[in-house]
Amino acid sequence: MRHRGYGECAKVFAATPKEAPGAGERLLIRTLERYGVRLRFTVAGVCGALGVVSAGSAGAAPAATCLLLPALLACGLCLRSQRRPVPLAPRWVLDAAFVVLVGLSQPLLGDGADPTVEAILGIAVITFQHEWATRPAVGLALAGLGAAASALGDVLSSPGHGPEAAPLVAMLVEVSLSRAAHVIVRSRARAADRSAASRAASRREADVAAARRATEREYLATLHDTAAATLLMVSQGDGRDWSWLPLRARQDLEALSTLPGFETENVDLAALLGCVPQGAGRAGVRLESRVNGPLTIPSGPGLAIFNGVREAVTNVARHSGVRDAELRAWAEGVGVVVELSDAGRGFVPEAVSARRRGLSGSVVGRMRAVGGSVSIASRPGAGTRVRWRWPDGPRDVRTPGIDGPSGVRQTAGAAESPHRSATGSPPTAVVRFLRGQLLHGAQLAALMISLVAQFGVSLGQLTAYQGVYRPAWAQTAAYVCLAAVAAVAALPLLRGRRIPPVVRRLGVGAVLVVSAVCAFTLAPERLTGAQDWAFGLLGWHALYLLADQPVRTFAAFLGAHVGINLLVVLLAGAPTVARSAAMGVATVSDIGFQLSVGVLVGLFHGMASTAGDEAAREEELRTRERLHEETQRDHRERYRALTATTVPLLVGLGHGALSPHDKAVRLRCGVEAARLRRLFAEGDAVSDPLLNELRACVEVTEHQGVTVSLAVRGRPGEVPVEVRRELVDPVAVVLGRTRSTARVTVVWTSRAVHVSVVGEDSEDGGCDPAEVARARGRAADAEVTVVRTTRGSDVWVTAGWQRPARVRELAPT
Repeated sequence: MRHRGYGECAKVFAATPKEAPGAGERLLIRTLERYGVRLRFTVAGVCGALGVVSAGSAGAAPAATCLLLPALLACGLCLRSQRRPVPLAPRWVLDAAFVVLVGLSQPLLGDGADPTVEAILGIAVITFQHEWATRPAVGLALAGLGAAASALGDVLSSPGHGPEAAPLVAMLVEVSLSRAAHVIVRSRARAADRSAASRAASRREADVAAARRATEREYLATLHDTAAATLLMVSQGDGRDWSWLPLRARQDLEALSTLPGFETENVDLAALLGCVPQGAGRAGVRLESRVNGPLTIPSGPGLAIFNGVREAVTNVARHSGVRDAELRAWAEGVGVVVELSDAGRGFVPEAVSARRRGLSGSVVGRMRAVGGSVSIASRPGAGTRVRWRWPDGPRDVRTPGIDGPSGVRQTAGAAESPHRSATGSPPTAVVRFLRGQLLHGAQLAALMISLVAQFGVSLGQLTAYQGVYRPAWAQTAAYVCLAAVAAVAALPLLRGRRIPPVVRRLGVGAVLVVSAVCAFTLAPERLTGAQDWAFGLLGWHALYLLADQPVRTFAAFLGAHVGINLLVVLLAGAPTVARSAAMGVATVSDIGFQLSVGVLVGLFHGMASTAGDEAAREEELRTRERLHEETQRDHRERYRALTATTVPLLVGLGHGALSPHDKAVRLRCGVEAARLRRLFAEGDAVSDPLLNELRACVEVTEHQGVTVSLAVRGRPGEVPVEVRRELVDPVAVVLGRTRSTARVTVVWTSRAVHVSVVGEDSEDGGCDPAEVARARGRAADAEVTVVRTTRGSDVWVTAGWQRPARVRELAPT
């Protein structure tokens, strides 16, 4: 059996991976499986027909046909199973029947049997590795059965003689090359999948982190608008109409306990604005609404505008000094504009501290997160106008990315999905990388096949038949030239680079020259025979040179190669029918096989894009699942953190168990308001986060009419967020219970930081025992020491944290 065409194991997949294959590898397996069945069917049909035509006797043709037709039918059933999967056992039986019937046809085909049967069985043992890629043992078993059928047919066609060893050795080489090529190509696909998965994981982490930050901002804004605002109002004093409080406290509880969803539907903003709460009594605002509806926009921007308007209405009630406001909304282009105005006392927007979360977080921050904008026009004595605009400038109103906070899909321009294209397709770099890896693997496999065939088979042919070449030195020079082409092209390929264009052009030209030299220095009747070492070899050399080029370029080379040999044959006269059939079998088994491989390599271009789309869809699902899990976990942790103190207060206020007229209740509300303000300040990008969080607590206390002095000693250093929480919490408790004056001091040293507060305990110097226990437990966990000293109604609390040794070495001095 000749080597030509069978080294094409470059595309063979047989090993079962130890890990789940990626999208590129899975698609490659499916493509090669279909490719193997179709190629086997085609080669069996064409070569079988040529073998029948060239049968040694007229009576042998019908008998051979009776065996080849069932074999072809079995192969056709396997081809049909690609659309309608059948159980594995029947498939194996069909494949086994195919090789057995082909092998048994050898004695019936007569003298022309060897090339035909060897060509069909040679293709079969290679394509079996494609078709049974996920079950390599089955592919190997079928290859062994094919070798046995070939040997049996050889024995039956030559009674008294044993089977020839050459065809069996050739099959062994073909299967070995198939495995080697499988390792090369599939490993490249796996490497590309792993690289793409690593990049996708990085994008997923970035997307999830961005979405979590956005959800955190929305959560804090909601917390500011609900629990924090309610508790602060309760803490500010008696003598109010508290009839609105129970309902609002229950609504706050509901808002805090609701898990963020992932809805992506549109909403009618006009209907939402009609539900803006206006309050009652002294907390009420009479809204004159002029909304031109319906105003259909994505739910994310709609909810952001609704929550911002709700907070702005609350600010009108609390700060404007008037009880009337006007709310307007209208469509503008592809977006909407909403405006709330009042004729109150006004203020200077630039003078409002960034720590005032009502404007910066609930109003402005929400809109920025969804791609909108907020403008505030106000001056003292001239009222206030707040205008929401979405989207902020010309852009797409929807971007198919991951879902954003509060059940919205991120809009264009939002930073949450920077790695996805506007069409939802995978990044182009991923597709290019996967395509490059597949093509590089194909080139390496073709190079390996070329070298094995040239030095393992062709060299023996060249040396054995030196006497038939005219002249012999020309054939030897052509062989050396071909080896030089392989050596030059192998250098960049083995280094993971592409073959330079000039090397590719010169290499292809040299291979064509070798084709002409070998064809014209060999007798025409010997072309494609055992003495022609170059006919089936040159295509593999051209394949690694042209694998990354369009398929038509490779097809043109093969056409030129076959044309040169055909020209030599025709110049010597018309060949006989038997000779033509033998040359046709050789051309199909060698050149046709190589062309089919070139077409398969050409499919890698589209395969990479398809695999990239599939991987992008899988990654989007993983991102959604991960985001859903993280959001649920974050929400549970947040709600669990509030259940100790905030939730009991809201439950008591909402169901009448606690009265806002009770001084102790108002003090507890003041403490919780300070704690929540510290939470809002936790994520601020400032140089001294600890001081920033203390100032947030101080501002809440100053709203109660308390005079607070804040002093800092030493140079600030890095403090983990968990430690900051435990350092500030005792200060927030004391400040929340103080109603006259307080003093807060922060002392930084190279080894530690101490935060102390001196104030008063307005609840007779007592403290909630459960709250003290919780504070001590948290302090122990965070390695923060808290010392509390009381003297009458005065209280002095000091919280300290010692830096670990490694942190001390890096601390500023």
